[in-house]
Amino acid sequence: MLHKKLTPKPVPNATAGYTLMEVTMVVLMIGILGAIAAPGWLRFVNVRRLNTGQSQIYHAMQEAKRNATRDKVKWQVSIREVNEQVQWAVHRAESGYSIPNTVNWHNLDPHIQVYKDQNDKDQSETTLHKDSPNGPWHVQFNYKGNTNGQMGQITLVPKDDSQIQRCVYVSTLIGTLRMGEDNDKPRNDKYCY
Repeated sequence: MLHKKLTPKPVPNATAGYTLMEVTMVVLMIGILGAIAAPGWLRFVNVRRLNTGQSQIYHAMQEAKRNATRDKVKWQVSIREVNEQVQWAVHRAESGYSIPNTVNWHNLDPHIQVYKDQNDKDQSETTLHKDSPNGPWHVQFNYKGNTNGQMGQITLVPKDDSQIQRCVYVSTLIGTLRMGEDNDKPRNDKYCY
């Protein structure tokens, strides 16, 4: 029989571990790296939110256009802000531009708002039709999918940074839809195209 020789366990060294200075330096480095990365991360998150909101508005307009040609009646997309929350709805167009009480409103991300300010060319980036200052922005599509003369754009921005923009255009009378984003140089006095 072989016997194992037992060796005594080592006594922990009283000097093992990290000093307060070493721990402080690591925490400081992590803080500095976090401060450098935070603005980039925030911009990334804002761009993702805007892209999602832009896509929702674009698909709502496509749905209204499809419904109008399918049903052979006018359909409308309405966009409003209620308590700082952007909402959109697709519904049949009533007489004029009124919105039925039964409309199902959908919320965009709560960090997004409609860009209502003037750009540096004193032009509004959001130009969709509104019947009154407090009324919703809207566009109608007739039975052919045309816009009844209502062209324009809706521009979305994060609540904390109006430099990042995403827009949805109704760019022709026949109801051509497209999406755009912020640019450094204006085109037709608009920076979102």
